[in-house]
Amino acid sequence: MSPIASEIEAEEQDTTPPSPWESQVEFGYQSSKGNDDSQSLNGRLEASYTAGQHRHTGEVKYYLSKDDGETDKDQLSLNLQSDYKISPDYYLYANFKGLETKYSAYFKDYTFSGGLGYQASNTETLVLELELGPGYRYQNPNLDEIDDDDLIFPETVAEAIIRTNMTLSWKPMDVMTLASEVTVISGKSNTRVDSEISVTNNITEEIALKVAQSQEYLDRVPPGLSKTDSVFSVNLLFLF
Repeated sequence: MSPIASEIEAEEQDTTPPSPWESQVEFGYQSSKGNDDSQSLNGRLEASYTAGQHRHTGEVKYYLSKDDGETDKDQLSLNLQSDYKISPDYYLYANFKGLETKYSAYFKDYTFSGGLGYQASNTETLVLELELGPGYRYQNPNLDEIDDDDLIFPETVAEAIIRTNMTLSWKPMDVMTLASEVTVISGKSNTRVDSEISVTNNITEEIALKVAQSQEYLDRVPPGLSKTDSVFSVNLLFLF
């Protein structure tokens, strides 16, 4: 093959568009401190599809906790979101987050929201996105499973909410990513703030180590309980 033909072939390979699919699998050990002191195992699967003005993301989390050989918590949560670009910086979003489990204090915990998103930065080094919109929250408590240390009132919740979300991802080096996400959901029954800060260090192109610290804050809790619970986790992350 001639040098000219080789250069042409290389150029053709370089212009091949990247796959619209991205996915990652994560699992590891988790230690909880606060109202709930326990050790557990957790797993997460995330996938995203981006094409044209559309972006779709889905996340499934599984959480298993055992105490003295007996299952204490066994729950599955789902987070789905679809975005549609309306300008270079703005997009419309629709979000659903749900939790179902027979071991938790809630049988069902659903949140629906839709609104406007803004990309303050969208580069390979820094991504910053802000979202704001109205929504609806439905929570059905499991009266048989509510313990003294659960941040839950024995009441069914069906109400309008306002949701805000901030997502930040900064890549100071090729092998390191610092990320943070804060979600605020405010309704008549309660205001909840979920936050997470994480550091991901690439071991190889497909495997990474992720260290994360997350917190849950509720402005209304049963008497005698802390309004904040924190979780520290160290997980292996597999990228596809």
